[in-house]
Amino acid sequence: MPDKTVKIPGPDHPITVAPQGGRVVVTVAGRVVADTRRALTLKEASYPAVQYIPREDVDMSQLARTQHASYCPYKGDAAYYSIPAGGARASNAVWTYESPYEAVAPIAGHLAFYPDRVDAIDITA
Repeated sequence: MPDKTVKIPGPDHPITVAPQGGRVVVTVAGRVVADTRRALTLKEASYPAVQYIPREDVDMSQLARTQHASYCPYKGDAAYYSIPAGGARASNAVWTYESPYEAVAPIAGHLAFYPDRVDAIDITA
């Protein structure tokens, strides 16, 4: 298998990771799956901002690890989880970079949720 390309964020593809500052609550099928005041906001180029939630603030008992995987040359290998309570819509709804590249190292130990695969990602001050 060929080596994976590793890219470093820069002016042409900026990435920032910063504390979110407020409370982030993720719900699926009427259940709170995640609730934190320690989320990190990752902003990457022109993509929508993503909330990365510490694993300790996610109810991991509601998630099921899948075999799905993806690769980002800026962040590394991503692993995925489904949320069974959410049905087919919540398949591979959660991703995590367990060993992210140095440029985004703070997101290690955090999970992110696809907004269209959960009921809500509420952010309050």
